[in-house]
Amino acid sequence: MEIRQLRYFMEVAEREHISEAAIHLHVAQSAISRQIANLEAELGVELFERVGRNVKLTPIGKIFLEHCTSALQAIDFAKNQVDEYLNPEKGTIKIGFPTSLAGHLLPTVISAFKKEHPNVAFHLRQGSYDFLIDAVKNRELNLAFLGPLPTKDDSIHTTILFTEDFSILVPSNHPFAKRKSIPLIDLRNEDFVLFPEGYVLHKLALEACNSVGFTPMVSSEGEDMDAIKGLVAAGLGVTLLPESTFYDSTPRYTVKIPIETPSIRRTVGLISPVTRDLSPSEKVFHNFAVQFFSILGQYQ
Repeated sequence: MEIRQLRYFMEVAEREHISEAAIHLHVAQSAISRQIANLEAELGVELFERVGRNVKLTPIGKIFLEHCTSALQAIDFAKNQVDEYLNPEKGTIKIGFPTSLAGHLLPTVISAFKKEHPNVAFHLRQGSYDFLIDAVKNRELNLAFLGPLPTKDDSIHTTILFTEDFSILVPSNHPFAKRKSIPLIDLRNEDFVLFPEGYVLHKLALEACNSVGFTPMVSSEGEDMDAIKGLVAAGLGVTLLPESTFYDSTPRYTVKIPIETPSIRRTVGLISPVTRDLSPSEKVFHNFAVQFFSILGQYQ
C-alpha cells in the first residue's frame, strides 16, 4: 500500500468522479484507475461502485476513508514537524477562531507576532464553538482561539489568555441609553437580538437572563457580529456582547452599557490537543500569545 494510492483514493472519494480527480491531480485517468484497482486488490474489497458516470463509496469504502484521512493527516503532520524542526521560523500555523474574536483579537495578536516572526505563515479557519473543539480533537487543527474555554474535556488542553465582562448594547434612542449601568433584570420586557440557537453566545445570553429569572424575548437573530450590532443599531432590540467585541468602537446609533448585576464573564484563550504535541512554529506562537496578553493585561 502506497501513500500515492491513498491520496488518489481520497481525491476520487471527494469528487466522486475519476476523470475530475485526474484533472485535479494532473495525472492520467488510467493511472488513477490502475492504482485504485491495485489498492482494492490488496485490501480484498471494492471501495467504489459505479453510479452512471460517477462513482460512490461502498459501505466499507466509507470506513476505509475515515481511517485513510486520519493516517494521511498524521503523515502530513509528521512531515511538517520535521520541516519546522529544521526551521521553525518558516513554518505554517493553522489556527481556528470564532466570529466573536475575529474583529480585534485575532488580527492584533497575529500582526504583533508577524513583526517578530515575518516568515511564519498562517492558515486561518473560522468556525463555530463546537466545530473548533471537534477540529482540534480530529487533527484538523492543533490550535484554536475560543471563548469561553471548555471546562470539562480530558482531550483538550486549555490556556486562559484573559477574562472579560459582558455589556449591554442598546439603540442610541433607547430609554436606557443614558444610564450608567443596568441590572440585567431591567431588560426582562425588552426584545433581544441574539445569535441563533446553537451558538455559544446565544447560550451565554440565555443562561445569564435565566439566572435572574426571565427568558429573553428574541425578536431577531444574526449569524455574525456585524449583523448583531447592525440589528441593534436599527432599533430591533438589545443584546449582550463581550467586551472584546467593542475594542474597535461602539457601532453608530448604539450605546454600550455595563451590566450592574449579575457579573457576566467569559474566559478567552487557546485550546490544543492533549494527545498531540504542537509543532515548533505552533509552540512559538502559543508562547507568544500567552506573553502578549499577559503584557496587554498589565496596561488595561
